[in-house]
Amino acid sequence: MQPRTLALTGIAVGAAATLGGLGSRPAESSWYRSLEKPPYQPPRQVFPIVWPVLYADVAVVSAATLSATKDEHERRTYACALAANLLLNAGWSWVFFRRRRLGAAALTAGALAISSADLTRRSSAVLGPKALPLAAYAAWTTFATVLATHVWAINRT
Repeated sequence: MQPRTLALTGIAVGAAATLGGLGSRPAESSWYRSLEKPPYQPPRQVFPIVWPVLYADVAVVSAATLSATKDEHERRTYACALAANLLLNAGWSWVFFRRRRLGAAALTAGALAISSADLTRRSSAVLGPKALPLAAYAAWTTFATVLATHVWAINRT
């Protein structure tokens, strides 16, 4: 893996995490506390543990994928898919917490889950089993889609 590529994916993932974090600040608002949540909603303490691990997976596996991809067009296509994924990732917090658009947030989460599965597929085609850590990101974003959709459904008025 090329150190420059890891630095670039790390910067991109860090930017998405920062932007998403800024959008998540209203998570402590009375509006968010007033929402009904499903019984399987993880406790608040889980998120600051899970997300950094997943973000590290995305940065490292994506850097390895980009470094191992010999075809320039495929490398660019992967980089674009990663950028779209990170925009969806950061954007979800803004749609959910800032705009309070639960239905749109559920759709954004679904698009993020599809995008995450696509990144995993693309990385697996290049790296084989070494891409497996990225599957955790796809699984978590799929769980987040189920959760966001359920929150939307039980809070529709």
